[in-house]
Amino acid sequence: QVPFVESGGGLVQPGGSLRLSCAAPGSIFRIFGMGWYRQAPGEQRELVAAITRDGSTNYADSVKGRFTISRDNAKNTVYLQMNNLKPEDTAVYYCNSATARSDSRWGRGIQVTVSS
Repeated sequence: QVPFVESGGGLVQPGGSLRLSCAAPGSIFRIFGMGWYRQAPGEQRELVAAITRDGSTNYADSVKGRFTISRDNAKNTVYLQMNNLKPEDTAVYYCNSATARSDSRWGRGIQVTVSS
């Protein structure tokens, strides 16, 4: 069973926007802060945005001011609003707890491609 289900990705032109959604297991969502990660081809997976249980947020410098993470505690869902997308944002995006490790259980991720 896939523990996290990401959706909302796709192909978008530079400067465009996408909103990612992630349905998370309640057992994780209720206890941990949540994060969005991405992995570009040939690169390691990196944390780009995180949100605590009480809504405090933190962002990687590369996405600060363009991405917004939020969570709906009633739906066990975390979102990532991505604006002013750039080609370097192209990657597979994953959600997980904000302290997930490479050997944690991961979902399939969702492809985001920014290209003209």
